[in-house]
Amino acid sequence: MAILDIVLYPDDPLTNVAEPFERIDSEVMDLAQDMFETMKAYEGVGLAGPQVGVSKQIIVVHEPESKPMCLVNPVLILQGERIEGEEGCLSLPHVYAVVPRASRIKVRAYSPRGKKMEFEAEDFLARIIQHEYDHLQGMIFLERIDIITREKKLQEWQEIRKRILSEIQQG
Repeated sequence: MAILDIVLYPDDPLTNVAEPFERIDSEVMDLAQDMFETMKAYEGVGLAGPQVGVSKQIIVVHEPESKPMCLVNPVLILQGERIEGEEGCLSLPHVYAVVPRASRIKVRAYSPRGKKMEFEAEDFLARIIQHEYDHLQGMIFLERIDIITREKKLQEWQEIRKRILSEIQQG
């Protein structure tokens, strides 16, 4: 297992639609394990393939009240009312915004072993899955908020990104 590098917004492949897996094999299982390890190392609750430089439809999720799960080639059906909640993102560290999301969702996906899954999620788990699913569509959470707040948050992000990149260069 390995801790993977997190891609910072707007670097590729974060702004592109991720490709579905044609085959689900041991490479998918290995990637899922690395993504779980990476998510844990960065103290996240969800992580999508594009966030670790893999433009494939895979997400890992670990909501504190449920067991960790990996979703391959997920499809979401939004249900329930839209509720607002604060979100952040490992690809935009230190940036937070209140984002409207469906309170419940129905999920169809495959496990990293290729088994079909179908389940419903609500509340925080539904929010996490929707956030990570957006990454598979080439979107970030700031695209779900009003334009004025989005522009303010993106300006804030530019300053944070410069600082992060400077710290990386200095070692």
